[in-house]
Amino acid sequence: MTITQSLLTFLLAAGVLTITPGVDTVMVLRTATLEGPRRAVFAALGIGLGCLVWGAAVALGLGALLAASELAFTGLKWAGAAYLVWLGVGLIRKPRAVLALPEARGEATVHEGAMAWLRRGLFTNLLNPKVGVFYITLLPQFVPGGVHVASYTFLLAAIHVVLGLLWGVALIAASVPLGRTLSRPPVVKALDRLTGCVFIVFGARLALARR
Repeated sequence: MTITQSLLTFLLAAGVLTITPGVDTVMVLRTATLEGPRRAVFAALGIGLGCLVWGAAVALGLGALLAASELAFTGLKWAGAAYLVWLGVGLIRKPRAVLALPEARGEATVHEGAMAWLRRGLFTNLLNPKVGVFYITLLPQFVPGGVHVASYTFLLAAIHVVLGLLWGVALIAASVPLGRTLSRPPVVKALDRLTGCVFIVFGARLALARR
């Protein structure tokens, strides 16, 4: 796989995952609708910053892990493949019918400044280990041969963050009509099932991958 093929494939996969409604999507929509676009922008920036922190951690640890041990590579590969297939089957069998944002401790209130919403977005991702798990299972599949693993992995994470910020801006710009559309049960179910199929395909690719 060439660098061009890697980037194009990753853009497609990351794009699908970015627009799939989740906690981040709900947070941005909810903030834009209830608190205004300025606070929603800061929430989106906090979410992106959290992803970058996870991306840096995964990139540094992943590079050392893959370089150090064939056994570690194989174990990570099969664990990641099994996890992705498990997630995919779960999303296909039991897609969500509604979007809901879990209650979080320390939630910002309308009286707090915009930086409170940046912190809220940041800690929402930093305290969510699934972000790191997604990165460590998905990103290695898009790293072509002959590149520095850690640097390229972080580049992919940064691309995902940029896509997330662009999607956040789109959500904020069209918060009311888009939010209503994404909240409809048929749309939520369809996107969950699409994401499930993507996870299963990536899980199979990861299981068949060679070092």
